[in-house]
Amino acid sequence: MSVNNHKLEKIKNFIYQNDRLFEFLEAKICGMGEGWAEVKMTVKEKHLNAAKVCQGGVIFTLADLAFALASNSYGSLALSIKSSITFFKPAKKGDTLTAKATEINRSRKLATYHIPVHNSENELIAFFEGTVYIIGTDFIKEI
Repeated sequence: MSVNNHKLEKIKNFIYQNDRLFEFLEAKICGMGEGWAEVKMTVKEKHLNAAKVCQGGVIFTLADLAFALASNSYGSLALSIKSSITFFKPAKKGDTLTAKATEINRSRKLATYHIPVHNSENELIAFFEGTVYIIGTDFIKEI
Protein backbone atom coordinates (compact mmCIF):
# COMPACT_ATOMS: atom_id res chain seq x y z
CA MET A 1 0.00 0.00 0.00
CA SER A 2 1.52 3.27 -1.08
CA VAL A 3 0.77 6.47 0.80
CA ASN A 4 0.60 9.71 -1.17
CA ASN A 5 2.64 12.72 -0.02
CA HIS A 6 -0.43 14.60 1.27
CA LYS A 7 -1.46 11.71 3.53
CA LEU A 8 2.15 11.18 4.66
CA GLU A 9 2.32 14.85 5.69
CA LYS A 10 -0.95 14.47 7.62
CA ILE A 11 0.43 11.41 9.44
CA LYS A 12 3.66 13.24 10.30
CA ASN A 13 1.81 16.32 11.58
CA PHE A 14 -0.71 14.26 13.55
CA ILE A 15 1.98 12.33 15.42
CA TYR A 16 4.16 15.42 15.94
CA GLN A 17 1.27 17.46 17.37
CA ASN A 18 -0.20 14.68 19.54
CA ASP A 19 2.87 12.97 20.99
CA ARG A 20 3.77 15.21 23.93
CA LEU A 21 7.31 13.88 24.18
CA PHE A 22 8.35 15.75 21.04
CA GLU A 23 7.81 18.95 23.03
CA PHE A 24 9.64 17.73 26.15
CA LEU A 25 12.65 16.55 24.16
CA GLU A 26 12.45 19.58 21.85
CA ALA A 27 12.83 17.03 19.06
CA LYS A 28 12.30 17.79 15.39
CA ILE A 29 11.30 15.54 12.52
CA CYS A 30 14.00 15.78 9.83
CA GLY A 31 12.38 13.45 7.34
CA MET A 32 9.86 10.68 6.92
CA GLY A 33 8.67 8.27 4.26
CA GLU A 34 7.08 4.85 4.05
CA GLY A 35 8.95 2.66 6.52
CA TRP A 36 11.50 5.21 7.68
CA ALA A 37 11.83 8.39 9.76
CA GLU A 38 14.59 10.61 11.13
CA VAL A 39 14.32 12.66 14.33
CA LYS A 40 16.87 15.01 15.96
CA MET A 41 17.27 16.76 19.30
CA THR A 42 19.92 18.68 21.20
CA VAL A 43 20.78 17.46 24.70
CA LYS A 44 19.87 20.16 27.25
CA GLU A 45 20.42 20.48 30.99
CA LYS A 46 16.93 19.05 31.65
CA HIS A 47 17.92 15.83 29.83
CA LEU A 48 20.92 15.07 32.07
CA ASN A 49 21.05 12.48 34.84
CA ALA A 50 23.00 12.65 38.12
CA ALA A 51 26.21 11.67 36.29
CA LYS A 52 25.78 14.79 34.07
CA VAL A 53 25.25 12.75 30.89
CA CYS A 54 22.06 12.34 28.90
CA GLN A 55 19.54 10.12 30.66
CA GLY A 56 19.20 6.76 28.91
CA GLY A 57 15.43 7.14 28.90
CA VAL A 58 15.76 10.32 26.84
CA ILE A 59 17.81 8.50 24.19
CA PHE A 60 15.34 5.59 24.23
CA THR A 61 12.45 8.04 23.80
CA LEU A 62 14.13 9.80 20.87
CA ALA A 63 14.58 6.45 19.11
CA ASP A 64 11.02 5.47 20.03
CA LEU A 65 9.66 8.65 18.39
CA ALA A 66 11.44 7.77 15.12
CA PHE A 67 10.12 4.20 15.52
CA ALA A 68 6.53 5.49 15.94
CA LEU A 69 6.76 7.69 12.87
CA ALA A 70 8.25 4.98 10.67
CA SER A 71 5.91 2.21 11.80
CA ASN A 72 2.80 4.37 11.37
CA SER A 73 3.95 5.91 8.07
CA TYR A 74 1.58 3.75 6.04
CA GLY A 75 -1.47 5.23 7.79
CA SER A 76 -2.38 2.00 9.61
CA LEU A 77 -2.16 2.15 13.39
CA ALA A 78 0.88 0.19 14.62
CA LEU A 79 1.77 -0.23 18.30
CA SER A 80 5.00 -1.50 19.83
CA ILE A 81 5.05 -5.03 21.20
CA LYS A 82 8.82 -5.20 21.78
CA SER A 83 11.55 -2.60 22.10
CA SER A 84 15.14 -2.82 23.27
CA ILE A 85 18.16 -0.56 23.29
CA THR A 86 21.89 -1.00 23.75
CA PHE A 87 24.00 1.99 24.80
CA PHE A 88 27.58 2.35 23.52
CA LYS A 89 28.67 5.87 24.51
CA PRO A 90 27.26 8.64 26.71
CA ALA A 91 25.71 11.73 25.18
CA LYS A 92 26.67 15.08 26.68
CA LYS A 93 24.98 18.43 27.07
CA GLY A 94 25.08 20.22 23.72
CA ASP A 95 25.26 17.04 21.62
CA THR A 96 22.83 16.83 18.73
CA LEU A 97 21.39 13.34 18.62
CA THR A 98 19.94 11.80 15.47
CA ALA A 99 17.75 8.70 15.43
CA LYS A 100 16.92 7.18 12.04
CA ALA A 101 14.38 4.37 11.92
CA THR A 102 14.52 1.93 9.03
CA GLU A 103 12.05 -0.85 8.37
CA ILE A 104 13.78 -4.24 8.28
CA ASN A 105 10.76 -6.47 7.72
CA ARG A 106 7.01 -5.96 7.32
CA SER A 107 4.28 -8.55 7.10
CA ARG A 108 0.51 -8.20 7.33
CA LYS A 109 0.53 -7.90 11.16
CA LEU A 110 4.16 -7.38 12.29
CA ALA A 111 7.00 -5.06 11.35
CA THR A 112 10.53 -4.70 12.71
CA TYR A 113 12.69 -1.56 12.73
CA HIS A 114 16.33 -0.75 13.45
CA ILE A 115 17.09 2.69 14.87
CA PRO A 116 20.74 3.68 15.36
CA VAL A 117 21.29 6.87 17.39
CA HIS A 118 24.32 9.02 16.51
CA ASN A 119 25.85 12.05 18.23
CA SER A 120 27.14 15.32 16.73
CA GLU A 121 30.37 13.60 15.61
CA ASN A 122 28.33 10.87 13.86
CA GLU A 123 29.46 8.32 16.47
CA LEU A 124 27.04 5.50 17.22
CA ILE A 125 25.91 6.01 20.81
CA ALA A 126 22.97 3.60 20.95
CA PHE A 127 21.10 1.01 18.91
CA PHE A 128 17.34 0.49 19.29
CA GLU A 129 15.34 -2.36 17.79
CA GLY A 130 11.56 -2.48 17.86
CA THR A 131 8.70 -4.61 16.61
CA VAL A 132 5.13 -3.41 16.14
CA TYR A 133 1.80 -5.13 15.86
CA ILE A 134 -0.14 -3.59 12.99
CA ILE A 135 -3.69 -2.97 14.22
CA GLY A 136 -4.75 -1.91 10.73
CA THR A 137 -7.04 0.96 11.70
CA ASP A 138 -6.66 3.93 9.35
CA PHE A 139 -6.09 6.40 12.17
CA ILE A 140 -5.60 9.37 9.87
CA LYS A 141 -8.86 9.22 7.82
CA GLU A 142 -10.68 11.34 10.41
CA ILE A 143 -8.49 14.41 9.88
